[in-house]
Amino acid sequence: MSKDAERPVGRAGNGLPVTPPTLADVAELARVSRQTVSNAVNNPDLLRADTLARVLEAIDELGYSPNRAARNLRTRASHLIGMRIGPAQEGTANATMDRFVHSLVETSREAGYHVLLFAGDPRDPLTGYDDLLRSTAVDAFVVTDTYLGNPQATWLEERRAPFVAFGRPWDNPDAVHPWVDVDGAAGTDLATSHLLDRGHTRVAWIGWRKDSFIGEDRRSGWLRAMHARGLSTTGLASRVEDTIGSGREASSVLLDEAHPSAFVCASDTLAMGVLHTLAERGLTPGRDVAVVGFDDSQVAQVVPHGLTSVRQPLEEVAVEVVKALEGLLAHPPVIGSGVMLTPTLTLRGSS
Repeated sequence: MSKDAERPVGRAGNGLPVTPPTLADVAELARVSRQTVSNAVNNPDLLRADTLARVLEAIDELGYSPNRAARNLRTRASHLIGMRIGPAQEGTANATMDRFVHSLVETSREAGYHVLLFAGDPRDPLTGYDDLLRSTAVDAFVVTDTYLGNPQATWLEERRAPFVAFGRPWDNPDAVHPWVDVDGAAGTDLATSHLLDRGHTRVAWIGWRKDSFIGEDRRSGWLRAMHARGLSTTGLASRVEDTIGSGREASSVLLDEAHPSAFVCASDTLAMGVLHTLAERGLTPGRDVAVVGFDDSQVAQVVPHGLTSVRQPLEEVAVEVVKALEGLLAHPPVIGSGVMLTPTLTLRGSS
């Protein structure tokens, strides 16, 4: 026999249950689900005004008092962290998210959590969040696509949903939500300075379109390093889509028109395009023309001669993200400030 079957469910003369009222009693009286009662207590913004009023009336009538400790620790109910992940990017060497997800899963497990991945429509940054939030299937979210701006941050903040962003709030520097990011400008400054120290004076840049926050940040590091040495950057930069084909075309044009002796690229994908161009022209990376990528992908590690690349400390990013999540889910919540981490440069034969 279940405990529910043993529990007296009759009502006293005043209409109140014989035993202390439970969430299930409130749900029965208000003619709603238990989840709706939970939302009324913890996330009232999720309910329609008439539904919320009916639940609150039932709570008042029954004298229901939710366990305050349980309510305050409600974000630990599922021990699941939701993260939206987009489709694989065909034609690229980008596997950064794979490394981050693995690190996040391992670090979350050590903290007693598991990561729940959900699909995302690249045309709609909010895809999937609403369903998980309404079902309270996760305790908090990790937001990774801040390069699209921050519609997710605003949406989640309005609903008081805990989240940490991997990526700074590019379009809202006054945002107060916790975030962790890697200093891309420092990475490209490091890459460019490495080439300058090796005697290159005409270092070209191949980056992303101007509307890319991350791309422009990385470009600023190349500019900073070049200008710090008093070197001109005129005619040495190209902004393209993040594909191997774009990197190949951009590097071909730059070699013909600007005659650089080295390239710094916003991604390993673009750097792979440069390597294709050099191969087509019979040029050897590192000896004839130097090339540096960004992200230190697996491809960078296995191409002939190896590709020098900026490496993001994704393991450390995961640790900081989980630390911030633990703060948000504590009682009382602790909201940390943004954390900026510094990348390193992995040297290989291409430079």
